[in-house]
Amino acid sequence: MIYPVVVYGHPVLRKIAREIPEDFSGIEEFVANMFETMYVSEGVGLAAPQVGQSVRFFVVDATPYAEDEPSLENFKKVFINPEITERFGDIVSFNEGCLSIPNIREDVNRKKAIKIRYQNLEGEWLEEEYDGIASRIIQHEFDHLNGVLFTDLVSPLRKKLLRGKLRAISKGKFKASYRTILPGQKVPEYI
Repeated sequence: MIYPVVVYGHPVLRKIAREIPEDFSGIEEFVANMFETMYVSEGVGLAAPQVGQSVRFFVVDATPYAEDEPSLENFKKVFINPEITERFGDIVSFNEGCLSIPNIREDVNRKKAIKIRYQNLEGEWLEEEYDGIASRIIQHEFDHLNGVLFTDLVSPLRKKLLRGKLRAISKGKFKASYRTILPGQKVPEYI
């Protein structure tokens, strides 16, 4: 099932997501649907709040960046109840976009590397380190779980310049190749 993507201005994008309980059933179907939604929307990451589900969960497939970073070939992962425990390395700027903020891209500064603790689909806790583009994508998706959008991280001047475009998105004045849910519209419950 392909979910519609919640866009800028919807309150679910600003909530701090709750943990997924150990006994959660239906996670495999939710994961499959999240990946399908991400691929149809041409994204490389998708967090549960972006489909209106305020839980600590996101999927990533960084394979499209494998030409630039060969280690990302088949880099497809599921992060359940993640916590970034450390951010380190140089601060690097990269042009980011977001399915919940269609047609806007901005340079965002982030630490180059992270250490993250999370559960996999089997419920096992893992701790791993990532750098480069993988780290960037993970940090972007992790931010969604805490109600943070990439536009919150740009310079004050850029924020001011983006206000009108963001307001237009919240009113449905944008084009996207995927289905969306606007602020004020009800979000279906999938989980």
